[in-house]
Amino acid sequence: MTVTMQRVLFICTHNSARSQMAEGLLRHSHGKDYEAFSAGTVATTVHPLAIAVMREAGIDISQARSKETTELRDITFDIVITVCDSARESCPFFPASARRLHAGFEDPAALEGPDEVRLQKFRQVRDEIKDWIEECFGTGGAS
Repeated sequence: MTVTMQRVLFICTHNSARSQMAEGLLRHSHGKDYEAFSAGTVATTVHPLAIAVMREAGIDISQARSKETTELRDITFDIVITVCDSARESCPFFPASARRLHAGFEDPAALEGPDEVRLQKFRQVRDEIKDWIEECFGTGGAS
């Protein structure tokens, strides 16, 4: 008997920080049970501070690429998760999706100020996403 991993899509506005971190965190902690993807309503680039704070957590997302949701339209997802309110409002319809979830996280890329202050915000959001993923996808979570 073959067990198929559930496909999870994290959507954010620019696919530069929150959704990229969520994809990396789910792959790292529950990659044997879930196949993680991320995309944005508008693609940009992966934020260097997102790469930095994920590296601090032992997760390499340096090869990640920002994608628009339209690039993934031919993939059937079991769970589609918006990680910002803007994406929730403009999230495209994925007809085969079994579940839609929303978990709004503050956009660390929107914070202005010294690099150390911005880096701390990225760490905070990374840790909030990590905690949420463990709550939802940990033992007996979203499956």
